Amino acid sequence: MRSLTIDFRMHNASGIGTYIKNIIPYLINRFDITLLGNAEEIKKYNWSDKIHIIETNSKIYSIKEQVELPLKIPKCDIFWSPHFNIPILPIKAKKRIVTIHDVFHLAFYNNLNFKQKIYSKFVINQAVDRSDLIITVSNFSANEIKKYTNTSKKIEVVYNAVDSDRFKPIKDTETLKKIKEKYNLPNKFILFVGNVKPHKNLKRLLLALKNLETNLVIVGKKEGFITGDEGISNLIKQNNLENKIFFTGYVQDEDLPAIYNLATLFIFPSLYEGFGIPPLEAQACGCPVICSNVASLPEVYGDSVLYCNPYDLNDIKEKIEILINNEDLREQLRLKGFENLKKFSWKKSAKKIIEIIERLD
Repeated sequence: MRSLTIDFRMHNASGIGTYIKNIIPYLINRFDITLLGNAEEIKKYNWSDKIHIIETNSKIYSIKEQVELPLKIPKCDIFWSPHFNIPILPIKAKKRIVTIHDVFHLAFYNNLNFKQKIYSKFVINQAVDRSDLIITVSNFSANEIKKYTNTSKKIEVVYNAVDSDRFKPIKDTETLKKIKEKYNLPNKFILFVGNVKPHKNLKRLLLALKNLETNLVIVGKKEGFITGDEGISNLIKQNNLENKIFFTGYVQDEDLPAIYNLATLFIFPSLYEGFGIPPLEAQACGCPVICSNVASLPEVYGDSVLYCNPYDLNDIKEKIEILINNEDLREQLRLKGFENLKKFSWKKSAKKIIEIIERLD
């Protein structure tokens, strides 16, 4: 059995965490797996007794991780980094794999501060150059990696997916009522799940809501959004949006599907995505979706969503109005969403990753 070491430190991160948590269970019986990360956290997973753990706690993107990882990565056949923050120094693994989900840092290079520019350009290029195999999550991302790193290496595309055992329609009205009360949600609302990073385009979404009679629920801690970007705090106050915007605070993983079920629609106005998992989670719960017509999103969602121009406030506003007021269209998109889901599964993704790994000499 080939030995596979995986950097698991980002298991709590939204997109990358979802990715590695869902792929690893399928790899356990095919490889001798060692995870780098916080042992106490890893032991909470029901498959943790089938893998080895090496305590590794350095922060992502830190100098410390560049010292710690080469020391902690054991002799193994393959080291897999699920993000571009690879160890730069030599390691004891025979082969390296990296998953680069997107190259946002290079595509939006001018929006970064000086330190971010230096780090991202250097490390992403190192990840491409030093890895024996590059995996990404869409054809869009594969083309972007080639465009911004000038690599001629083959890039394997393995789509993301959604956990359909967790994310599904909930018919139990009592369960929905409890979640509604637990998070103090309004009777009717549109839903945003994401973070305050500029490319998530929350500011334009908030401005588009200014003249609409609808509530927006934002999943996440208010402090994380507001203190992370003072401009958003001011924008909410200046446009008298306080009574329309509801922050859930921390949401337990098991509660998120119910919030998708309670929403009238889900909106994802992102400017740049390598794949974009949240709209898929919404579709799995039977929630119709509005999303941007840019980056990987048309590739992933086809005709199963209502598209908007994420740079155009009026278009965002109009699409929200159209979907809120058209029950037939919401039902059409709900059914198309279920059809779209059939293209994606973590089992299918993991199977392809296993095949890719096993082809490595």
